[in-house]
Amino acid sequence: MSRALPKYNKRRVTFIGGAAAVALSGTVIAGFALAGESPDSGAKNARTLAGPGTITCPDVRSKLPAVPASAKAEVDRNLTLLNTQIQEANKRLVDTVGQGGPNFVQNAILGPLKDKRVATVNRIATAIGRTAAKPQGLDSLATCTLNAAGTNAGGGAAGKPQAGGNTGNAGNAGNAGNAGNAGNAGNAGNAGNGGNAAAGTITCPDVRSKLPAVPASAKAEVDRNLALLDTQIREANTRLVNTVGQGGPNFVQNAILGPLKDKRVSTVNRIATAIGRTAAKPQGLDSLAACTLNK
Repeated sequence: MSRALPKYNKRRVTFIGGAAAVALSGTVIAGFALAGESPDSGAKNARTLAGPGTITCPDVRSKLPAVPASAKAEVDRNLTLLNTQIQEANKRLVDTVGQGGPNFVQNAILGPLKDKRVATVNRIATAIGRTAAKPQGLDSLATCTLNAAGTNAGGGAAGKPQAGGNTGNAGNAGNAGNAGNAGNAGNAGNAGNGGNAAAGTITCPDVRSKLPAVPASAKAEVDRNLALLDTQIREANTRLVNTVGQGGPNFVQNAILGPLKDKRVSTVNRIATAIGRTAAKPQGLDSLAACTLNK
């Protein structure tokens, strides 16, 4: 009896050891299986969460001539505004990761940024020009570029097209707070209306009827900019048609109406400046820049 017991114990140990080996093998296999899954999952997350990059713009301060003392405060204020605009654009770049189609960054961030910068550098030039030679060509500093930091967070499509710099898109977003809502005749589905219903048409205040007598020396420039205002409205209506169903509930406001207002501000400022060279400069034309959407 005493000799049989060790044999029984030996068989028992062998059985338990085998079971443990099977369990351990199962754990190892499961570990390998999980290990095989996690790289894919991690890679997928890495692609989804990759940085959208940063926006950089030409330096305006270094390109300015000597600023008269009378213009310094206004120039400094607008130079600060240029920096704020870049910061806001970079924030939108992060906040809108994954939104829109392949041209979203160009249309929704870089284009509106260019429009804002055009208006701002024009104010700088006008301020200097009141008491000194007005600097020319500052508009060329308005275009910014996207420096991609890896894969674009929107799936890779939104950032790359912008890497070479932005041409001021007229259907760009990011101008929240612009008055009015845009719409195009015969368009179905304003993004700002959250559906595919008829988009309506964009209407803007008439500038021509609000102008004083235009000096002969300014007539050609004023007429050219009045024609440009009409062109801007037509382009906005076309964008409304072409972007039906895109974006979120504020797409039309941010991507069409806001940029349109910024462009109109720049244009009416040029009109006022042209008249002001030889006559009293008209005031308050900026109030005519905001357009509305008529359903």
